Amino acid sequence: MALRLLSFGLEEQTMQVTTATSDALQKYLDLASDQMKLTAANMANVDTPGYKTQGFDFAQEFSRALGTSASSAVAVKASDVEGLTARPDGNNVSMDREGMQLAKAQLEFRAGVSLLRSQYTRVMDAIHSDSK
Repeated sequence: MALRLLSFGLEEQTMQVTTATSDALQKYLDLASDQMKLTAANMANVDTPGYKTQGFDFAQEFSRALGTSASSAVAVKASDVEGLTARPDGNNVSMDREGMQLAKAQLEFRAGVSLLRSQYTRVMDAIHSDSK
């Protein structure tokens, strides 16, 4: 979150306001977004012969992301999803499964946004508490 500060009208300065919680929530939102992109790619390849459904373990990837610095982006380690039934052309994408994955990722993203909004509200309340 960036705050703009005016120094007696002379120049505008920007200050970053982050916490460990907001950094973790940012990583959570990035992973939820990656999950939606991967699910969309699976859905787009539903008719591609030989295509194998890709996925990743959200909890494991989130734990891995939390172990990195706040500014570093971590590439998700996607792999073929095992245990799915393949059609005669070798494609194993299930639109039912992908629809459920997409709904789950959307709920995770919305929950993350709600938590991040709450976190920023607390930070802003703390900043403005002296002015009351």
